[in-house]
Amino acid sequence: MKRIKQIEEDISNGKIYPIYFLMGEESFYIDKITDIIENNILSEEEKGFNQLVLYGRDIEVEEIIANAKRYPMGADKQVIIVKEAQDLSRSIENLVPYAENPQPTTVLVFAYKYKSLDKRKKLAKIIAKSAFLFESKRLYENKVGDWIDYILAEKNYRIEPKAAQMLIEFLGTDLSKIYNEIEKLMVILPEGAIIKDIHVEENIGISKDFNNFELQKAIGEKNIVKANQIINYFAQNPKSNPLVMTISLLNSFFTKLLMYHGLKDKGKINVSKVLKINPFFIREYQLTAAKYPMRKVSQIISLLRDADLKSKGVGASNLPQGDILKELLFKIMH
Repeated sequence: MKRIKQIEEDISNGKIYPIYFLMGEESFYIDKITDIIENNILSEEEKGFNQLVLYGRDIEVEEIIANAKRYPMGADKQVIIVKEAQDLSRSIENLVPYAENPQPTTVLVFAYKYKSLDKRKKLAKIIAKSAFLFESKRLYENKVGDWIDYILAEKNYRIEPKAAQMLIEFLGTDLSKIYNEIEKLMVILPEGAIIKDIHVEENIGISKDFNNFELQKAIGEKNIVKANQIINYFAQNPKSNPLVMTISLLNSFFTKLLMYHGLKDKGKINVSKVLKINPFFIREYQLTAAKYPMRKVSQIISLLRDADLKSKGVGASNLPQGDILKELLFKIMH
């Protein structure tokens, strides 16, 4: 987000590049930068004749170049935004001649989502040298919590670790989805508020009692009754609680627990650093490690792999996901 702010400041100060090539797996930052350019370079009066939005699936690179070479009308610059530019991936290198000598009165923006230019080729090298090349990489799951904290701190909000974990479990690492839900919460809650699990449950529709976070906790505590309540809820609501997500999260948890068992230094700072977890969750690993020795943890990881195969129809054709989960839970906790 710091780089996004810098781009906004540069545009305000008149530092504007002739080409912005925005690429990568994470669409959130590509959309944010595109919005900044779309809303801040031209006035509303100038946009009518000088701001053009094109779509990669509907146009050729040569047509984009032809539009880019024309002059603005009644304004210092024209802005051309090419959305879904990844649809031009097979011919995008045809942009090289224009990139070598871009029209100074044109701001040409490519929103090249879910793909990246080959940095060994000429186009990427030219844009990186004389224009603006931005690669938006997908965040690893262990970094998303910090990102949520940063976004909220900018708006003078905070969030409890459990609430943040609920968002990550429900929405994955898609920053756009997470940001949209955070915006909903910021509309409802007053500035300066602390977002809690109850707010997430009431306003986003994620159960604070029946989710993967609580299942993981119940398994760690060997609370068989609670764990069974949760998986029964999952079995009744499979679309909201896909088995593949549950297995993935449990596998991540027990893999980190195996790492925890192997640590010589089990101090909070080292555990947080090595396992890449919020210190808030260290106590859970300590308690679970006491109930599940290293050999059992290794066995559980193997059970999770088997369950993953069964969920994909290998060795258990048409077996309901609820039955796979119940069998898995029994083997883990006995």
